[in-house]
Amino acid sequence: MTPPVTTSAPITPLTPTLQRVAQHLAGGLAPKEIATQTGLSAVTVRQYIRDIRESLHCLPRCKLPVIVHRLFTALQVAPPTADRPAPKLGSDQLLLLRAVAEHSDARDIAVAAKIAPADQRAALDQLLADTGAQDTTQLVILAHGWNLLPAEPTRSGASQ
Repeated sequence: MTPPVTTSAPITPLTPTLQRVAQHLAGGLAPKEIATQTGLSAVTVRQYIRDIRESLHCLPRCKLPVIVHRLFTALQVAPPTADRPAPKLGSDQLLLLRAVAEHSDARDIAVAAKIAPADQRAALDQLLADTGAQDTTQLVILAHGWNLLPAEPTRSGASQ
């Protein structure tokens, strides 16, 4: 398993500008959608997302679901409210959910979820279908709304 790569250093509070972009990410918007809604250039939005990653001590290329999860666990954005009841998920699906929220690399996700890398895509597709999520970022947002992921960061941090 990949060793934790986040630091135990305190999270740097987001500036008001980064906070606004983070709220859009936590709402499930993609960077291009954020640029359109805010009137910012796509280049500026990408830079702000890099700044958010740095503030959260995420790896430079970690994916949006990991960033969104860290925003919620670091209490940098308000937790979402569920618009529907949580689906019944098995322990293997909950493990995969946590892996998607904490890892960006498909192989790391498979290892953390204790599934074969060849089976990871099918298992993730099934999890998305079972939760009604359109993508992995929305899956993480829904999971936080359903309290399926912890509100506080884990002590050891998460690998990305």
